[in-house]
Amino acid sequence: MAETLAEAVSRRRTFAIIAHPDAGKTTLTEKLLLFGGAIQLAGEVKAKKDRIQTRSDWMKIERERGISVVTSVMTFEYNDRVFNILDTPGHEDFADDTYRTLTAVDAAIMVIDAAKGIEPRTLKLFEVCRMRDIPIITFINKMDRESRDAFEILDEVEEKLALDTAPITWPVGRAKTFCGAYNLADSTFRGGDTQVEAIKVNGPQAVADRLPENERQAFVEETELALEACRPFDRQAFLEGHMTPVFFGSALRNFGVRDLINALGDFAPPPRDQVADTRTVHAAEDKMTAFVFKIQANMDPNHRDRIAFARICSGKLERGMKARLSRTGKQMGLTAPQFFFASQRQLADTAFAGDVVGIPNHGTLRIGDTLTEGENLVFQGVPNFSPEILRRVRLEDAMKAKKLKEALQQMAEEGVVQLFSPEDGSPAIVGVVGALQLDVLKERLMGEYGLPVSFEMSRFSVCRWISSDQPAEMDKFLNVKRGDIARDLDGDPVFLAQDAFSLRYEAERFPAIKMVAIKEYHVAKAA
Repeated sequence: MAETLAEAVSRRRTFAIIAHPDAGKTTLTEKLLLFGGAIQLAGEVKAKKDRIQTRSDWMKIERERGISVVTSVMTFEYNDRVFNILDTPGHEDFADDTYRTLTAVDAAIMVIDAAKGIEPRTLKLFEVCRMRDIPIITFINKMDRESRDAFEILDEVEEKLALDTAPITWPVGRAKTFCGAYNLADSTFRGGDTQVEAIKVNGPQAVADRLPENERQAFVEETELALEACRPFDRQAFLEGHMTPVFFGSALRNFGVRDLINALGDFAPPPRDQVADTRTVHAAEDKMTAFVFKIQANMDPNHRDRIAFARICSGKLERGMKARLSRTGKQMGLTAPQFFFASQRQLADTAFAGDVVGIPNHGTLRIGDTLTEGENLVFQGVPNFSPEILRRVRLEDAMKAKKLKEALQQMAEEGVVQLFSPEDGSPAIVGVVGALQLDVLKERLMGEYGLPVSFEMSRFSVCRWISSDQPAEMDKFLNVKRGDIARDLDGDPVFLAQDAFSLRYEAERFPAIKMVAIKEYHVAKAA
């Protein structure tokens, strides 16, 4: 019997994994993929005929430095659910990419290091999730190492995040004696994740004999205390963003991941309604709508490809269909939409609300673009942040200036950097949130375009997008400050200041000029 649109949508779970660097986020991603059959062995990078194997850190710089610097998108099936997982960069220098990714998910897994607890980056990412009312499932990782007391970690989550905790599982042992998790809700025990079915037991006492004798009584007492003192899980409070179910485990040693993925299927919401400029779009609507939250160029350097990652918001996308690009009003053919398994991919004949697909294109699509089956609407909430570092790009071979201009344009469209073209005709300026983005830009310009570059200090350190309700005042400001004005990728005016003092001074001199640090992507649309 054919699956209805509503049934297909209800099976989808689209989520991101957020964590401080080194909390084990990428390892957890690969173990989740392992359960979904997307890989045979975590960390493999080869593709074989009968299966897809992958690794979420696919760029050379990621493998060399052991960090995630781009968002990987992966789709897999498990227990009759379709999971779309977005592995986001943990490093703060890539906050833009992470924020945009969180606009495309319905839930998040927050990974916490059992020894370190809530770290600064975790806190910032959580705040983004809270702004968007994204429900969060918490995974306390690395229980196989020396860790803090479980109650202490729960208290810290409640105190620092103002979030009620509801532990679903409780660790059996700690560090070298860690051997699995006891489920507080149904009194079952699961050792390693190779154990498909949890074992029904008669209370924590029945599990204690798996521990050394000197730890048994303490385990029973703290488990009974957790049962008595901790809040029971309330799914409605979870969906509203007030409560987080908590799981303990070790992604590296295959403990707790199966419980986590089961919880994602059971607790996490199906695709949520999305807010557009004219109305709210419901996931189970018949007509297809989608928005682009990420561009990735040269995933396959041999083919110079350019992929736009789009979150389907409603309806059904079918290969070969025509879609209207709201920014231009023009139709474009979706001839080869693709599902991704990190750097590997396969054609997507159909995709439903909640799915993330890659759309190959040659510069047609931009971050923030909306695609529809004809309706003239634009999805809201994909932001552009003011960069904190401004640099000029120095090219060793001046004969390649045109090639550099094209490469920087493509990198800016992709969101790797922001590109500003000064009105006075001086060389372009690139803007980034963190210094590591400059390293990525330098490596990619060399590796993908054969352009060795270096960076020079700019006399500017602050930039703001400018606008005004008074055209005459705007024209006056643009003329007076012409040497400090640039245009961004969309042609919008940007004021460049030497420092924060200069910015405040000019803002006081020209009160009719609005200067903002955050700009929405492409809120304009074709008539």
